[in-house]
Amino acid sequence: MFSLALANGAFSQKINANFVLHIRKAVDPIIIDGELNEQTWQEADVAKDFFMVLPMDTSRAETRTEVRMAYDDKAIYLSAICYDTLPGGYTVESLKRDFRFGSNDNFLVFIDPFDDQTNGFSFGANAAGAQWDGMMHSGRSVNLNWDNKWSSKVRNYDDKWIFECRIPFKTIRYKKGITQWGVNFSRLDLKLNEKSAWAPVPRQFPTASLAYTGILQWDVPPPKQGTNISLIPYGLMRWVKDIENEKDGDVNWEIGMDAKVSITSSLNLDLTVNPDFSQVEVDRQVTNLSRFELFFPERRQFFLENSDLFASFGMEEIRPFFSRRIGLESPIMFGGRLSGKLSKNWRVGLMDIQTNTVDSVGLPSQNYAVAALQRQVFSRSNISAIFINKESLNYHPEPEDSNAYSIYNRNFGLEYNLASSDNVWTGKFMFHKSFTNGQSGNGYSHASELVYSTRKITVTWHHEFVSNDYNAEVGYVPRRSYYSLNPKIKYNIFPKRSERIVSHGPFIGSNIYFNEQFSRTDNESFMGYGISFLNRSSLMAWLSDDYVLLLDDFDPTNSDGIKLPAGSSYHWNAFGGRYGSKPSGLFTYEVGTRYGGYYNGTRFFLSTSLGYRFQPYVSINLDVAYNDIRLPEPYKSTDLWLISPRVEVTFTNTIFLTTFLQYNNQADNININTRFQWRFQPASDFFIVYTENYFPSQMQAKNRALVLKLTYWYNI
Repeated sequence: MFSLALANGAFSQKINANFVLHIRKAVDPIIIDGELNEQTWQEADVAKDFFMVLPMDTSRAETRTEVRMAYDDKAIYLSAICYDTLPGGYTVESLKRDFRFGSNDNFLVFIDPFDDQTNGFSFGANAAGAQWDGMMHSGRSVNLNWDNKWSSKVRNYDDKWIFECRIPFKTIRYKKGITQWGVNFSRLDLKLNEKSAWAPVPRQFPTASLAYTGILQWDVPPPKQGTNISLIPYGLMRWVKDIENEKDGDVNWEIGMDAKVSITSSLNLDLTVNPDFSQVEVDRQVTNLSRFELFFPERRQFFLENSDLFASFGMEEIRPFFSRRIGLESPIMFGGRLSGKLSKNWRVGLMDIQTNTVDSVGLPSQNYAVAALQRQVFSRSNISAIFINKESLNYHPEPEDSNAYSIYNRNFGLEYNLASSDNVWTGKFMFHKSFTNGQSGNGYSHASELVYSTRKITVTWHHEFVSNDYNAEVGYVPRRSYYSLNPKIKYNIFPKRSERIVSHGPFIGSNIYFNEQFSRTDNESFMGYGISFLNRSSLMAWLSDDYVLLLDDFDPTNSDGIKLPAGSSYHWNAFGGRYGSKPSGLFTYEVGTRYGGYYNGTRFFLSTSLGYRFQPYVSINLDVAYNDIRLPEPYKSTDLWLISPRVEVTFTNTIFLTTFLQYNNQADNININTRFQWRFQPASDFFIVYTENYFPSQMQAKNRALVLKLTYWYNI
C-alpha cells in the first residue's frame, strides 16, 4: 500500500497545470525603467489573482500583484506591479544583493526552463531595488551565491511599487525546442504579513517549490543562444604582513581568468586559470564545543553553477565531495568543469582541477577529478552516480614516512532521490564506497531519509552508517565507525479564532548513535513546542535528555583544558528556548538560551542577535553568543564569548561597504574584515578588502592584509 501511494504520487500530472501565462515577442523596444509605458506591456497576458501562502493557504491574497512577461531575440522581460493595501513605507534591510527573503518586502520569479520541476533559476528584487538571483536545485532550494548578468529597476509610487527586469538568454540555461517552462511568482508584503503566489503553494512548502509551478507558454520555442562565451579576467594586488612571525609586508601581483562557454543552451563549460577568491567574505566564526570538524559552505564563484550536481551527494555529515577541500592547502593552477542538461531527463557534471606543489611541507601536486551523472525518473525523482578521484602526481614517498600524503583516494557513490509530484514525500537512499592506497580495507557508507510532510504533520526517518575504513579526502565526513537513527515528528495546530497565533504545536525526536557492534555511544532525545505568530515572530521551547560515551579523550571546553578520559560516559538533561521578533520592525532581535547538564558539569548558553536599519542605506547587526561552562576540579571551567558586530552601508544597489568584527576568546582572536565593492557593470566588480587579526588580551596585531582586485565580465 505504501509503495502504491508513492508510485501514484510520482506519476501524477503537474499539479498547477491549469495556471498558464502566455509569453509573446515584444512589439516595441523595452526600456528597463520601471514605468511600463511600452506597447508590449499593454498587450501582454497578465498573471494576477494571487493565492495566499502565509499565514494561511485557504484563500486568495489580500494584496494585489500583476505580472507580465515578454521576450525578444536576446532576452526575457518581466514586469510586476506590486499594489499597496495598507498605507505606509516598505520594509527593506538594505540595497545589498541577495537579501534575506523574510526581512524585505519583495517580489521573486522562479523559472523552471526544463519543466522538470527540479532545476531552475530565480530572480527578483526588494521594494528598494536590491537584486536577488540564484540557481535552483532539488526542487526547492536557491543557491544565492550564484551570480550572473541581468538588469532590473524598481520604481516606487504612492499606491504601488513596480519591478521591471531584463534577463538575457545567455544568462540562463534552457532546453531548446520546448514551448512550456515552469514558472511561479512570489510576493512578500510585510505590512500585511502575507506571502502569496500566483500558482497556489501549500503553506508547509516554500514558494520556491518547483512542484507547484504553473506553465509559461511560449508562442514559439525560445530562440537559440548563438555564440555564448564569457571571459572573466581579474587582476589584483595583495599586501600581507605577518607581524606575529616578524615578517615584513610583501606585495604580490596576480592575474588570472575564468571563462564560461555554452556548449549548448543547457550545457556549460567553466574554465579557470590561476583563480583567486579574494572577494569571498570572511567565514563567520563559531564557538566550537563539538568533538568533530565544523562545516563551512562553499562560496567561490567557479564552483557554484550546477554545484548541486556534485555537492548534493551524501547527507549533511556524509559528503563524499566538498569543493572547499580543493585549494585548501595548495594553490589551484587551472581547472575545468562541464555541467548541465543533456536532455530533459539526463544531467551530467565533469570536473578536473590541478593544484601546485607546496615544497615547504612536501605537499605534491594533486589532481582532482569528479564525474557525476543524474537520471530523472517518474515525475521529480532521480537516480545519481558520482566518482571522485584525488591523485598525487609524481609522488613516491618512502614506506616508513609517517607524514606521507596518500597517493590516491577514490570514492564511488550511487543514490536514489525521491520527490513525489506534490512534494509530500521526499527522501534519499545512498551507498558510497572509498578506495585508498595502502589501506587494507576499503570502507563504505550507506544512509536513508524519508520525509512525509503535510499541512499538519511532518514525519522524518533518517539512518546513517559509516564504516571505520571509509575515507573521503575530498569530502566532509566528521566521524566514522558508527550507525545512527534519527526519527522526528512535528504536528501543527491551526486555531480558528485566534487573532495573533497562526499555528502552534509539539515536536519530538531523537538522535541515536551506535558503534559498529551496535552498542550505543550517543543519544539526544528532545521534545518541544513551537508557536508562529501572525506578525511572523516565533517562540519555541524544548527539553532534552543526553547521553555520551567518549570514544577518545575530550576537553568539553575545547580550550586546552584537562581532557575527560576515553571510555567514560555521561548523562544529563537540559532545557532551552528561542524567540524571534517580527521582521518588519526597524529594530529586530532574536534571543536563544539553554541551561542544564554538560558532561560532568553544567552549561548555560545565551545568544542574541540584534539588528537596526536606517533603510535602505545602513544596516547594523550585533550577534553575541555566551557559554558559561562549569566543570568540577581539576577540569577547566570557562566563559566563552563570541561577539560579532557588523555594519553594512549600501550607498546604491551597486556600491557596498561592509565592516565585520569578530571577537572569539576561544580562538584567542579578534578579526576585522572591511570589504568595499563597486559593481561598475553587471557581474563586473572592483574590490578593496582589508583584514586584520589581533590577540585580544593586549590588542597586539598578529597579521594584516590588503587586497585590491578588479574583475570584468566580457561576453563574446
